[in-house]
Amino acid sequence: MSDRIADIEALRQRQNFAAERMRAQPTQVLVCAGTGCLAGGSLRIYERLIELCRERGLQVQVSLREHVDHPDIGVKKSGCNGFCELGPLVRIDPQGWLYTKVRPEDCEEIVSQSIVKGELIERLIYENNPAYAAQYDIPFYAKQTRVVLRDCGHINAEDIEEYLALGGYGAFADALGMRGEEICKIVGDAGLRGRGGGGYPTGRKWEQVRAQREPIRYVVCNGDEGDPGAFMDRSIMEGNPHCVIEGMLIAGRAVGAQKGYIYVRAEYPLAVERLHNAVDQARAYGLLGADILGSGFDFDIVINQGAGAFVCGEGSAMTASIEGNRGMPRVKPPRTVEAGLFGKLTVLNNVETFATVPLIVRNGAQWFASIGTQTSPGTKAFALTGNVRNTGLIEVPMGTTLREVVFDIGGGIKDGHDFKAVQIGGPSGGCLTKEHLDMPLDFDSLKKAGAMIGSGGLVVMDEHTCMVEVARFFMNFTQNESCGKCVPCREGTKRMLEVLEKIVSGNGELSDLDMLLELADTISQTALCGLGKTAAGPVVSTLKYFRDEYLAHVVDKKCPTHVCTKLKRIYIDADRCKGCSKCARQCPVLAISGVIKQPFRIDPDKCIKCGACLTACPFGAIGEE
Repeated sequence: MSDRIADIEALRQRQNFAAERMRAQPTQVLVCAGTGCLAGGSLRIYERLIELCRERGLQVQVSLREHVDHPDIGVKKSGCNGFCELGPLVRIDPQGWLYTKVRPEDCEEIVSQSIVKGELIERLIYENNPAYAAQYDIPFYAKQTRVVLRDCGHINAEDIEEYLALGGYGAFADALGMRGEEICKIVGDAGLRGRGGGGYPTGRKWEQVRAQREPIRYVVCNGDEGDPGAFMDRSIMEGNPHCVIEGMLIAGRAVGAQKGYIYVRAEYPLAVERLHNAVDQARAYGLLGADILGSGFDFDIVINQGAGAFVCGEGSAMTASIEGNRGMPRVKPPRTVEAGLFGKLTVLNNVETFATVPLIVRNGAQWFASIGTQTSPGTKAFALTGNVRNTGLIEVPMGTTLREVVFDIGGGIKDGHDFKAVQIGGPSGGCLTKEHLDMPLDFDSLKKAGAMIGSGGLVVMDEHTCMVEVARFFMNFTQNESCGKCVPCREGTKRMLEVLEKIVSGNGELSDLDMLLELADTISQTALCGLGKTAAGPVVSTLKYFRDEYLAHVVDKKCPTHVCTKLKRIYIDADRCKGCSKCARQCPVLAISGVIKQPFRIDPDKCIKCGACLTACPFGAIGEE
């Protein structure tokens, strides 16, 4: 059979044929091959499972593109399942069992027990009193609503046939029968807002491009994702790249564009590889290129790799980088929809936004609008990290409360500690505290609280986290990533970082707090691009909600959480010290002195607060405050 699909009818037949071949696999083993699980050795597990199955004479099919008659089992490399801390993960279908922390030495038992005999291996399932065998019975998954991430972890991420088997490219085929304004209206009626952080209505953006007379238009996908702790877009590109391509095809049809660009950071090598593979397969099937499905519609995609500049997540900086120029933002107007890539009309959305579009076209605007809130419909993917029991990639309806995310899905705070705050939206976002636990997570509610969804990074912090240091960390990141084009961001963030470093080193003054707010206001009002305007967000929100910690650093010269090294004081309790000298022998700067069998003492001017003496003392005579 030729790979190329001639028309829509042939596409429907190909989808049915692929679905039949997938159903012909009585057992499917999906080995998570997302970045996290690959780092844990999942590729060795995948290869070992195939080897063991073939040794037993089983007919193994690793791709639907392989025409294996009467396969006994399908063994596949899937995308990210989301529960990253429990990887490598292996899913057994049709039972839906999820095995966690699998090792290559477990493969023999998986083949002999689960594949051959169909028996559950209880020691490999998720155990949290009680144990859960089925993936979607685990509270981490049961509390989610996986829409965009639904197929990640359930299909071979490198096989277009598996995407077709689930109806892939069917929404695009439907869009080929619509006028551009009809597509824009469906997306607009669904209420889809950009998932990259700005939350601008997607349908309105597309219509602004479609309605203009300039004949040359481009579709650009932002896969840069530079926020610390964020990996939502990466997981979609790795686990289901064809849904992104299909979303871009629909956008191209809607606005009359003939070329698209995916801008993905080079630090995502697996995403780059799978995107290239998906684009090549789509071209071979006639789903990219000229006269797609015999419709007369031409559209192709180019993949650009970015060098990791955070500022290139901003639209005008990204288009400048694609053009081969230094990635720096420009003054607006004109906006990207008026003069974007190569000075032409440009639709620019992020990965998650494009991945959502085929689902809206397939299921209808009302279906999507029925999920989430009235002003923020649909779902949102978050990267849940930090001091929380269950870390990983999650997806919940807009309007889900912070409490549900942290305690129901995340399982609460690690080691029984207390919840303190969440940093949401990365360096451009802000902090949410205990008073926000029952606040819905949507665009408008977060804006009122002085935060933003951003791309979806969500870092949970416990009572041992220093919020002043958190602000300093994010300001250090922002300052390092400033492109330097405008004075407010280039100089303002540098001054703010200097003030924060002064505070955490114990040299802060009360006037520094007013200076931080004054600088923050100036930068947010005058910076050239959106990244600069939001750079001070973590500082402003921590000052608002944790001012007492700043005052402790400035007035009392103490860090309440004992995180800031220069504000620590390490001391020896004379009543408990036995004079054994072990602490003095471990001190790298000779700050401890004394006489054997008499209490030793620490010279505070020499002490570098390394903590070596704390570990060395066998009598618990050394403490810190």
